[in-house]
Amino acid sequence: MSPIDALWHLANLFAPAWGLAALLALAVKGLWRREARALRWLKLWGWGGTGGTAAIVAALVLLGHDGKMAGYALLVLGVALPQWWLLSFRR
Repeated sequence: MSPIDALWHLANLFAPAWGLAALLALAVKGLWRREARALRWLKLWGWGGTGGTAAIVAALVLLGHDGKMAGYALLVLGVALPQWWLLSFRR
C-alpha cells in the first residue's frame, strides 16, 4: 500500500464520524436555536468529530474490525455525547 493509499484509507475510516458530527451540529444549531446561540458551529462539529473518532478507534479495539452494528452504535453515541454535553452544561 502506498502512502497515498494509506492516507485515503484512514480518511475513509474517519469520514463517517466527521460527516455525522457535521450533520448533528447543523441539526443542533437549527432545532435548538436559543440554547445553542452561544455555541459556534465549528466547536460543535469539532467536539462531535473528535468523539466519533475516539468511538471508531474504541470499536476497532473492542470488536476487532470495522463495519459491525455495535461499532456504528458506538459511533453515534461518540458523536452525540459531546454535543449534548456542550448544549446542556457548557454555556
